[in-house]
Amino acid sequence: MKTTILFIFSITTLFFLSCSTNTLNKKISVKEEPVVIKNDSLEYEIIIIDPGFNSYLNSIARPSGYYTQNYLEVRNRFYVPLWNLRVNNPTRFNPNIYENIIDYDSNIDYGYDVNYKLFNYFEFAQHKYRMRLR
Repeated sequence: MKTTILFIFSITTLFFLSCSTNTLNKKISVKEEPVVIKNDSLEYEIIIIDPGFNSYLNSIARPSGYYTQNYLEVRNRFYVPLWNLRVNNPTRFNPNIYENIIDYDSNIDYGYDVNYKLFNYFEFAQHKYRMRLR
């Protein structure tokens, strides 16, 4: 009797595990849409296709409006040159992470959305790649 109950429990457990694994695999295999950062009036656009960034923006990042535009601009003025320095040093920094120069002019008002998403990409990248932009 104990063997039968254990066997039924094992089959039931395997059934639930296989169902949850299939659900998990479906969630993982869903392609994430790229995040587009742009300001149409300035003809400025960045497309981020780093897996996980879209989810980060929607679940972990502080909501839009949490930071002031001035705060975001100050942080981006700090992050962009460090990022670009790393892009230009592929022997010292991973060229698979630091692929492209970011053309960010601190004298241009890109608007809140551009600064918000750019700032959050830097925060996301530091978390995902376990690095510090300092």
